[in-house]
Amino acid sequence: MKNTNTNAAQDSVTIISEGVKLDGKLISKGNVRIDGIINGDLQAAGNVTIGPHGEIIGEVKAQVIIIGGKISGTVTANEKIVLESSSNMKGDLITKILVIEEGAVFDGKSAMSNKDKPVNPVPVDSLLK
Repeated sequence: MKNTNTNAAQDSVTIISEGVKLDGKLISKGNVRIDGIINGDLQAAGNVTIGPHGEIIGEVKAQVIIIGGKISGTVTANEKIVLESSSNMKGDLITKILVIEEGAVFDGKSAMSNKDKPVNPVPVDSLLK
């Protein structure tokens, strides 16, 4: 029988709930939602969402990154970064598409990458070995 769900890892969601604190590096083959605190780097093969109570001190890399909480560090997305109105971003943003909602706080630099060249070329699989 043929496996019809070849993207099972990318469809999965890792959730760091409010009240949870993680010190160290988080690497995921799927999507990640942060409502707690991470002191360290986060790299996901899928998308990353930082909820309004979420906080990351470190580097974040993913396909699409939606920020509703607080980040101190460099954020790199292959496709798009969204700073929601509740976000507080201190650091640099690197992406193809950047959306900043009214009320968002952004203190840093932004760089728009070449649309033909990915901004995050290191595959997550190589980091998990």
